Amino acid sequence: MAGEAVTHAAQAAAHSGVDLVQIVALLGAAVIAVPLFRRLGLGSVLGYLVAGLVIGPFGIGLVEDAEAILHAAELGVVMFLFIVGLEMEPSKLWSLRRQIFGLGVIQVVICGALLTGIGVLLGFSPVVAFVAGMGFVLTSTAIVMQILTERGELSTPHGQRIVSILLLEDLAIVPLLALVAFLAPSSGEGGDALSRWISVGFAAGAVVVVIFAGRWVLNPVFRLLAESKAREVMTAAALLVVLGAALIMQLGGLSMAMGAFLAGVMLSTSTFRHQLEADVEPFRGILLGLFFLAVGMSLDLAVVAANWQIIALSVVAYMLVKSAAIYAVARVLKSSHAEALERSVLMAQGGEFAFVLYTTAAAAGIFSVQINAVFTATVIISMVLTPFSIIGLKWLMPKAEQSMEGVEAPDGLSGNVLVIGFGRFGQIASQPLLAKGHRISIIDNDTDMIRAAGTFGFKVYYGDGTRLDILRAAGVETADAVLVAVDDKAAAVKITELLKSEFPLVKVFARAYDRTHAIELVKLGVDYQIRELLDSALAFGREAVIQLGASNEEADEIVEGVRERDQQRFEAQVLGGAQAARDLLLKNSEEQAREVGRKGAPSTPIVPVSGQSEPV
Repeated sequence: MAGEAVTHAAQAAAHSGVDLVQIVALLGAAVIAVPLFRRLGLGSVLGYLVAGLVIGPFGIGLVEDAEAILHAAELGVVMFLFIVGLEMEPSKLWSLRRQIFGLGVIQVVICGALLTGIGVLLGFSPVVAFVAGMGFVLTSTAIVMQILTERGELSTPHGQRIVSILLLEDLAIVPLLALVAFLAPSSGEGGDALSRWISVGFAAGAVVVVIFAGRWVLNPVFRLLAESKAREVMTAAALLVVLGAALIMQLGGLSMAMGAFLAGVMLSTSTFRHQLEADVEPFRGILLGLFFLAVGMSLDLAVVAANWQIIALSVVAYMLVKSAAIYAVARVLKSSHAEALERSVLMAQGGEFAFVLYTTAAAAGIFSVQINAVFTATVIISMVLTPFSIIGLKWLMPKAEQSMEGVEAPDGLSGNVLVIGFGRFGQIASQPLLAKGHRISIIDNDTDMIRAAGTFGFKVYYGDGTRLDILRAAGVETADAVLVAVDDKAAAVKITELLKSEFPLVKVFARAYDRTHAIELVKLGVDYQIRELLDSALAFGREAVIQLGASNEEADEIVEGVRERDQQRFEAQVLGGAQAARDLLLKNSEEQAREVGRKGAPSTPIVPVSGQSEPV
């Protein structure tokens, strides 16, 4: 009975105006798969792709119309490029012109020529091989940009070069679509030539309209909307800009994504730029995830099974040749081996614009239905394989070796204070000791920082403080105190254990990352520890209280009370564990509430943030 009820409910939902079954399936698949794959270190993109494959028409069939979802989800790519455009001010875009039209054109031309040759070797006609190869050249902007964003590399020089190439490839879809029309079997008629020139005129007109609107119309409109104070209208206007620009470019026969990107560039210097980004971002995230889900759902397992040999051969050949060509271009243009190798793996797949090109080729009669299905499956599988390729690259790539040029190892140092770690914390902590006239020996294992410190007159030696021989060479046996100022919790614990075990008489002062780390260091016997953000955070809070009306004396009293209660909880935690600290915290909160209540102000008990064992 229960099973029949569930089935009946699902059928009722499916036949209602809104198909909640598919919506719930899509959201549920994303919510389950993405966190799981990210925890496994496989990335969110692969999570979406696999989830789409499972719930799609070629999986368990919870979602049947993958193509319709894919068309709708392309708006995620459109919004993504709009946000990228907001980060690309015209001056910044102009500074990248050589990379876009130099590096980008070279890579597209060489990869296109090589992949066309591979298609001919696989037995396809030259025209089919050309269209298939050029489609595979168009890297997945969505996948690459998502990976760069997750890794925080979008604004790095390496990331900017990749973005430049992606922009050129997105632009290349325009002449490629025109070429498909010329290569179509019926392309010899004179009337077609006139229609193509008309199409070119429409495309140019669409670009002019988007640039004009972005430059002279949108800012005044947004100023009027902002004055209305209607928050939801501003959100609607942001979406209107993105989708309107995409529509104009689509009507002109161009890429919707390029229209959104161009609109973003035009608004990148606007005072409303950050507001637009905040309004579009939630929609971008959901729709881009939906796009990856739809790509996974589009992988027709029946087509793969029926043509597995040619698909497997195409995937391997196209990805290897494209990857090798990208690597060669990067090396010829003076990129390092590591950067060239990473770029070649990251951009080795086909992309979403290949689907557009292949569909157009099929409609023009260049591709048969079977050839279209084979190459579409080839692109999708290459997209699925990309996260695995990147994981493999991490294992194969040797760890970057630090240059030891201008760096010395410690040998018989004799300062009375040894500082281990000379980053932001160690540099500040050493100042009072230098002012007092103490002789300081400093070691660190970051060669770039050592060279930078040398330019300011500091002599820092290269050494790993977790090694006993390095500590001896750094003069720990003659030191009165050691400052453990490294920013690695595990390394700080290991150094402290080593010092207290081998040199029990030396005073050890340690930098703690948080409360748990501080408790661990205390139990190891350090003479002094301090959480790295404690004093700066208290000073920050003190200034906020003063700015909100408290006197200096009141602020000092409040901060001293916070510090005292924190110290009491810390000592209780060291001696009696977490439960004792929580009991003391509750007691302090009640006492504070009674004290504040007597002064006639609203009480605010001190309670730890939900989900955390203790404040930091």
